[in-house]
Amino acid sequence: MYHEIAINQVDLTTDQAIIDSGRIVLDIEAQALSSLSAMIDEEFARAVRLVLATAGRVVVSGMGKSGHIARKMAATFASTGTPAIFIHPGEAAHGDLGMLLAGDLLIALSNSGATPELRPIMQHARRLGCPVIGITSQRHSPMTQMSTVGLLLPSAREACPVNISPTTSTTMMLSLGDALAVAAMSVRGISREALELLHPGGVIGSRLLPVNEVMHAGDELPLVSVDLPMRDVLVTMTEKSLGVAGVVDADNRLVGTITDGDLRRNIDRLLFSNAGEVMTRYPKTIMDGTYAEDARAIMSANKITSLFVMNHEDPEKPIGLVHIHDFNRLGMN
Repeated sequence: MYHEIAINQVDLTTDQAIIDSGRIVLDIEAQALSSLSAMIDEEFARAVRLVLATAGRVVVSGMGKSGHIARKMAATFASTGTPAIFIHPGEAAHGDLGMLLAGDLLIALSNSGATPELRPIMQHARRLGCPVIGITSQRHSPMTQMSTVGLLLPSAREACPVNISPTTSTTMMLSLGDALAVAAMSVRGISREALELLHPGGVIGSRLLPVNEVMHAGDELPLVSVDLPMRDVLVTMTEKSLGVAGVVDADNRLVGTITDGDLRRNIDRLLFSNAGEVMTRYPKTIMDGTYAEDARAIMSANKITSLFVMNHEDPEKPIGLVHIHDFNRLGMN
């Protein structure tokens, strides 16, 4: 009641009033999600078991705003290891029912539980023997009666000022879909390697790249010997343009690094020193095969801009270097 009065009576003539109205919407939806979480019970577990037992695909359908959520739900299932597609209920009733096959699982979304466009696809699912998960806020709705498992949304007002436009209800549907997909993924034990195969593009794909695919290697690697005069170290650092040099011993083992910070700290004796005298010992390193997102996190935690990549078969020998700019180019800001 408080939120309804607040939304309808708020004076949106000031920036603060607009900010307050946005917070009210988020508070309404957050409270609804809290109520939804409290309602998760054995029916949710049954729904997840149905997803896991599906030999075919998870087919998600909904009309209007619920349809938009259904599309995203299908995409989330697919990206977390559960084959899934979206079918528009209106198109299904005009010839696309053939996209639902025996062995599939149907998830139908309708806040009212009485969306007429969903009836044909739900009836077709029953004819094929496909189990149906119905997501609705109405316990005794036609959808609930036709469903193998009914997942109820708690009674909650829409965040819309006049309590009409689907807002809170679709937020709960979206979150419940995420919960189903992630629970199924967790039970299956989907690995990061499997997710990498499902997300080869975009920022997610970049985050899951092994550093071997972005690191500087070969002639690009700024390595200097421990006894090399600093004037020659400066030449190498300038040529490689990575702001760092790795210092190696006679056996090509990494024994230290020289960064721009080391140069500044030793500026008064650079012309009379060698690499071993200026370097910082025991630098942070990573093994080859480390995920890019993990390498980026190590840099952030240690406030450094580069990491040498070590050979996992000989952990003391560097085979590459990743720089913060490499991650920035991948969109990992």
